[in-house]
Amino acid sequence: MARLTARFWVDAYLARLRLTDIPAFVIAHGDDNAGAVLIKLNSLDGQARAFTRGFDLMTGDRKWTDLTSGSERDVDEAITRQRRFDPDLWVIEVEDKQGRHLLDDPSLA
Repeated sequence: MARLTARFWVDAYLARLRLTDIPAFVIAHGDDNAGAVLIKLNSLDGQARAFTRGFDLMTGDRKWTDLTSGSERDVDEAITRQRRFDPDLWVIEVEDKQGRHLLDDPSLA
């Protein structure tokens, strides 16, 4: 099965968020072909969560998991550390008071 490029997935994700009126921004542009993607969910109340995609060792499926959560400042610091480790990393910031991120949407799998 062909694998989607990171850029293609990011573009599709941003378009899907726009369709539901959820603001999102590319904070860091990673490698277009193979960069990993990190999603920061900003709930606009001083709190945030960061999600990263990894493999479920039991099923082999790719799943979004919490990298960190807490104050926005703490989450931003964790993202900065990740970017130092992986300069090809994409960072997308989603802003939604209701906490919607659509990462569980099957159309984005």
